[in-house]
Amino acid sequence: MRAAVFKEMSRPLAIENIANPVPGPHDILLKVKNCGICGSDLHMTEPTSIMPLALGSVMGHEFAGEVVEVGKNATHLWKPGDRVAGFPYICCGDSSPCKNFLFGSGMCSKGVSIGLGQSPGAYAEYVRVGASGAYRLPESVSFREGAMVEPLAVGLHAVDMAKMSRGATVLVIGAGPVGLAVMLWANFLGARHVIVSERAEVRRQMAAKFGATDAVDPSQPLTPQVEKIAGKGPDVIFECVGVPGLIGSAMMDAPRGARIVIAGVCQQADTIMPLMGIMKELELQFVLGYRPADFDYVIAMIASDRVDVSQMVTDIVDLNGLPDAFEALRKPTHQCKVMLEN
Repeated sequence: MRAAVFKEMSRPLAIENIANPVPGPHDILLKVKNCGICGSDLHMTEPTSIMPLALGSVMGHEFAGEVVEVGKNATHLWKPGDRVAGFPYICCGDSSPCKNFLFGSGMCSKGVSIGLGQSPGAYAEYVRVGASGAYRLPESVSFREGAMVEPLAVGLHAVDMAKMSRGATVLVIGAGPVGLAVMLWANFLGARHVIVSERAEVRRQMAAKFGATDAVDPSQPLTPQVEKIAGKGPDVIFECVGVPGLIGSAMMDAPRGARIVIAGVCQQADTIMPLMGIMKELELQFVLGYRPADFDYVIAMIASDRVDVSQMVTDIVDLNGLPDAFEALRKPTHQCKVMLEN
């Protein structure tokens, strides 16, 4: 099959012919229909990453596709032609339900990740998925929407972990795909004010389509601007960028007693001033990924037309165009979610 292969740090991916993945007895093989580019993929291919990607890896963990082959122990679950969104983690398959799930997570302690250096991902024509990690797509949900389930689940999990009360005032730092997903669910789940801090005008405009009620100037202190809008400081601050210094600046801006949720993935060393958190009695909540139930919920909300994710996709590319599109995201202009479509 053809795939986009990581060959060298900070260099374009290479389109190569590699062996088709072979599904194990508890796996299924998907014909990839859509796969989104994630910022984590970009970070893992940069020299500053603390989680460098192995040379020869195939990335891609936001995907949907059609079943073309089913492992012998999964024929009661799936058949060729079924439409699915993939959970990018392959369970060990020892038992069902899995007895090796890490507490509170959607990850099997004996399993492997898809597209993050362990099992080849969906920047390819085919991808292997665990049969228990495939989520059926209703006919009303397109493959393109199916590939958006994973990034939307990231935002949903972040909002869940924020323990946000109805009527809350929320400040979201960064209006990339993760920030937009956070805004969408914060608004959907009852926040009164969803305020975005974002430098790029094109992303501020996108934020307004995904639940942001107001925008503030990131070059100025944030809490006074939020107070003018909401009459109070933010109850919850979501850091959705992931660059050094932003956790510390969020702590500096936060009012007393605020909760800061760190959803941006920073892969470089960073520092904070603990005394700032102590004096304000701040809560810092780091979040990772999502849980299986988040996938079910996101698919149900898309299928019932209760959320519209189509406007987040700004660019569609085929496999030949993927390397250039990937490199362009290192210095993005208009792009939000760039989508591979086979």
